[in-house]
Amino acid sequence: MHDAEPQPALYTAAEVRALDRAAIDGAGIPGIVLMSRAGRAVFELVCAHYPGVLPVHVVCGAGNNGGDGFIVARLARERGLAVTVSLLGEQARIAGDARLALEAALAAGVEVRPFTPQTRFDAGVIVDALLGTGLGGPVREVQAQAIAAMNASGLPIVAVDIPSGLCSDTGCVRGVAVRAAHTVTFIGRKRGLYTAAARDHCGELHFDALGVPAQTYDAVPAGAELLSLEGLLAALAPRARTAHKGSFGHVLVIGGGRGMAGAAAMAAESAARCGAGLVSLATWPGNVAATVARRPEIMAHGVEHGHELEPLLARAGVLVIGPGLGRGPWAQQLLVRALATGKPAVLDADALNAIAEGEVPAELPRAQCVVTPHPGEAARLLGVTAAGIEADRFVALQGLRALFPGAVVLKGAGTLVASGAAGGRLGVCPYGNPGMASGGMGDVLCGVLGALLAQGLASGDAARLGVCLHARAADLAAAADGERGLLATDLVPWLRRLLNRLAPAEAGA
Repeated sequence: MHDAEPQPALYTAAEVRALDRAAIDGAGIPGIVLMSRAGRAVFELVCAHYPGVLPVHVVCGAGNNGGDGFIVARLARERGLAVTVSLLGEQARIAGDARLALEAALAAGVEVRPFTPQTRFDAGVIVDALLGTGLGGPVREVQAQAIAAMNASGLPIVAVDIPSGLCSDTGCVRGVAVRAAHTVTFIGRKRGLYTAAARDHCGELHFDALGVPAQTYDAVPAGAELLSLEGLLAALAPRARTAHKGSFGHVLVIGGGRGMAGAAAMAAESAARCGAGLVSLATWPGNVAATVARRPEIMAHGVEHGHELEPLLARAGVLVIGPGLGRGPWAQQLLVRALATGKPAVLDADALNAIAEGEVPAELPRAQCVVTPHPGEAARLLGVTAAGIEADRFVALQGLRALFPGAVVLKGAGTLVASGAAGGRLGVCPYGNPGMASGGMGDVLCGVLGALLAQGLASGDAARLGVCLHARAADLAAAADGERGLLATDLVPWLRRLLNRLAPAEAGA
């Protein structure tokens, strides 16, 4: 693979087209050279991962993505491999660099056949070069048939640039999409490959800059970036030998209504394990004994009436509000009193639902808040459906950022992070696994974020690091014992190890 661009930037399709144009016009790299490099990168990956697998089936469209596929087919033929090409579209209409690639493939003896509904792939490996980043709507019927045939084959699929049928900007499926074992993407990493449904369709992601020089990327700023735990951990300075518990902040978790002790207790414990100097818990009185029995380091206080919260609020530096809070008068009075302090706060669960329902005065400060909605909570805050949130998670994130100018975490496959009312890159978390689909994961995340805020990180920095810590801990826990049955509390020892650089921060990412 050729050298990658200097930063882990994520681009929209329009931004990648601008990069492509800058490489051709500014860097003087002919389009056919870029296409040839792309095809070779895919062919080399096929050879590396599937040595001796025959035949190589290449499914091509009539655009530049298909041109990459023709390059793959020619290289396979020149290597002496059995290769078949199934074309969707008319050969006569193929133009530009794709035409040059097609003619070179035909000259090398590659047979190009039209795809039909009867086309089947019985053995070998498939190269998906059907649809690229220019897909603007649902796939057409014949394209859907080709995608279905590829998926139904059971053969490994290597996608060229992006799995066909996937939206490169949002990660959503345009009706139907290829499920690839590997995806090789070029020039700029497409932001949609790292979130939403893309996590189920891309397989292992590979990037090749195709030899585009680093200065080309300076001309096209990206709006998003792929987060890296290793880099974010550097924000936590080593602790002074003279430090004391007051040096690392005091987190107050507010939650755990009647019958919901566990959520608040998990948030409090994860805050303590992630380095907060002191952790208090304001909860329904009946929850105190169980919390103290499990974790005596947590200063648990029974709060039955709102005024009982005041002395706890006065002592705390950071608030975590929402885990197990519930709805109703008790929850509302605690939430309103807590937000009225203007102190940095992490808001989740029923705290967000109360805000969405207008139960909290609009003028209460939100700039100091880190909010952590899942798609359902985000939908209530924005007045749309959860499906609408998932249809374009990046647009949803921008809408949430307008409501909460502190920091926003939109949870899900490929969690998104934003900070500030405007400007700045959006962050995409590359970690996480399906084992995290279990109760309590969000509560643990709240505690992590609260601890990082208490240790002096700004809201945006805390959000980025906290999300990556949480997801990476889940990956390490799943690697140790499997995804099924993964519990939220299983993350806690891994969180501590990662923070102390005692676990592989990037291995397996």
